[in-house]
Amino acid sequence: MTVDPARLRSLQRKDLPFVWRADQSALYALSVGFGRDDTEADRNFLLPSATQLAIPSMASVMTVNVFEQDYGWDYQQMLHGEQYLKLFRPIQPQAELLADFSVDAIHDKGANRPLFLVVRTDVRQALGNVPVCSLRSTLIGRSAGGIEGPQDTLPIPRPIPDRGADLRHQGQTRPEQAYLYRLNGDHNPLHVDPARARAAGFQRPILHGLCSYGFACRAILETICQFDPTLIAEFNARFSAPVYAGDTITTLMWQSGEEVLFQCRVDARSSIVIDNGYCRLAV
Repeated sequence: MTVDPARLRSLQRKDLPFVWRADQSALYALSVGFGRDDTEADRNFLLPSATQLAIPSMASVMTVNVFEQDYGWDYQQMLHGEQYLKLFRPIQPQAELLADFSVDAIHDKGANRPLFLVVRTDVRQALGNVPVCSLRSTLIGRSAGGIEGPQDTLPIPRPIPDRGADLRHQGQTRPEQAYLYRLNGDHNPLHVDPARARAAGFQRPILHGLCSYGFACRAILETICQFDPTLIAEFNARFSAPVYAGDTITTLMWQSGEEVLFQCRVDARSSIVIDNGYCRLAV
C-alpha cells in the first residue's frame, strides 16, 4: 500500500471537540518539566485553582493522532518535523474547544526519500466560536516519497544569528519523561518500546518532539517572560535531532524586541535537537 496524495489532500475533519480540565493542564505542565524545582512559579501551573495558568505549548497536544493511521504510510516511520503555533488569546487551563483539521501542503522528495505533510489545525471556543489559536504541524514520512506527489512549498525556517546567545536555560528531562508525556495522548510506541525504536533506526526510545517543544516553551517562559504565559503570541520550532529521556536540554535565546530566536541543544552529544526556533512576544 502506498500513500495516495489526492486522498491526503482531501482529508478534512470539522468540529472535533476537545475538553481541557484543570488536572489535564497540570499533567501537561508536569510532563514538560514543571515541578522539578518545586518553585512557586511552577505551582501556579500545577495546582488547580481559580488563578491556575496554562502553558501556551499545551495547544500542541490537539495535533496528536489527527488522522487515522491507514493512509499508506508506515506509522512507525513517521516523525514530527516542525510545529508552529499562533495564539489569538491565551490558552486557558479549563476550556471546551472545537478544532478543524486540513492538509495545507504535501511535498514529495522522491523515491526512498521523505514525504512531507503539513497539517493545519484551527481551534476555537465551543461557546461563541471565538478563535483561540492556529497550529501547523509538519509530519515526515521516512522513505515514503516517490509517489509522484506534489511539490508544495514548505514553511521557511528563520535563521539563527551567527553570534553568541543573549540568554540560556538548562532543563533536565527525567528518565521516565516519555511515559509521563504520553499521557497527553501521544501513544506512538517509538517513544517507549525499545524494539520499535531500534526498528526505526534509533538506539533506544526517543522523547516526543512535542515534549522537547514544551521544554523549550518553559525555558522562554522562565527566562524572558517571568512565567507570564500571556506574553507568548507565537511559538515555532523545527525538530532536528532526537532527544532521549534523561537528557539535559540547553535552550539558547537571541532576543530583539518582541522577537526571540532560539535553539535547543544536548551538549552531552554536541547535538542540536531543536533548530530555527521562533517566539513572538505579545506587545
